[in-house]
Amino acid sequence: MHISVLLEECINYLNLRDDSIIVDCTLGYGGHSSEILKRIKNGYLYSFDQDLEAIESSRKRLSSIGDNYEIIYSNFVNLYEEMKKRGTKIDGILYDLGVSSPQLDEDERGFSFHNDARLDMRMDKNNKLSAYEVVNNYTKEELTSILYKYGEEKFAPSIASKIVSYRANKKIETTLELVEIIKSAVPEKYRRDKHPARKTFQAIRIEVNKELDVFESSLRQALDLIDVNGRICVITFHSLEDKICKNIFKEVSSVDETLKRMPIIPENMLPKFKVIANISPSDKEVESNMRSRSARLRVIERIR
Repeated sequence: MHISVLLEECINYLNLRDDSIIVDCTLGYGGHSSEILKRIKNGYLYSFDQDLEAIESSRKRLSSIGDNYEIIYSNFVNLYEEMKKRGTKIDGILYDLGVSSPQLDEDERGFSFHNDARLDMRMDKNNKLSAYEVVNNYTKEELTSILYKYGEEKFAPSIASKIVSYRANKKIETTLELVEIIKSAVPEKYRRDKHPARKTFQAIRIEVNKELDVFESSLRQALDLIDVNGRICVITFHSLEDKICKNIFKEVSSVDETLKRMPIIPENMLPKFKVIANISPSDKEVESNMRSRSARLRVIERIR
């Protein structure tokens, strides 16, 4: 079962009213969306997802609450285009960038380094690029680069070398096959500290789904779409996503350095946004849901 992270905090910071128009960019299995829908009886909810299994599960969940919602089968990189078609004001936008527990737990999706499955990791099953292609077709240099960049994996060169030498004899087909290759490429102490495949699997998943590029593009679109007094809540789960969010929020909420010496800054040159919150899960939440331990919630509000 998927447990939504920082659920109460998100609901509180979205400042929901009975008639709010809200966009959930990451519907998943409907944890956040269902709680939002309960609170906007005269409002409307738009929820994005590209995973048909998650959509079908969430549709049942949301339908039991109300009919004032629309599920948009699309990647949230198309946020601006899809919402402009609908021509509505938007009071709140939410991103929960974690992989849903059912995706991790379903063996055939190939996200987990604990269960054996064909290498896949696609959020959208129509995506042509899967983990299988990345692992078997990328050069040693390309593999090293993505493991450093997206996994912050210090043993990237030795892992990439082992992958390339192994696949010279046979294709790497499954998740546990890849796990064993990673284990053979890192020191024993590293294998004891945390699961040695964690960072490599994260890096490959990000590469397969182009997660960081898609998120940055979508977040900038969200800033263009949000109404005055509206808020954007972003839950990230690793430092690369959080850094993108933090930098963009800082950029749009800061006064331009060249204007700071002016005695009065013209209204049209003042920042349009104000950072509202930057919080982590409580000890109690981490205790009950270990997957929340790396989560961070950042909130920004449009003020003009």
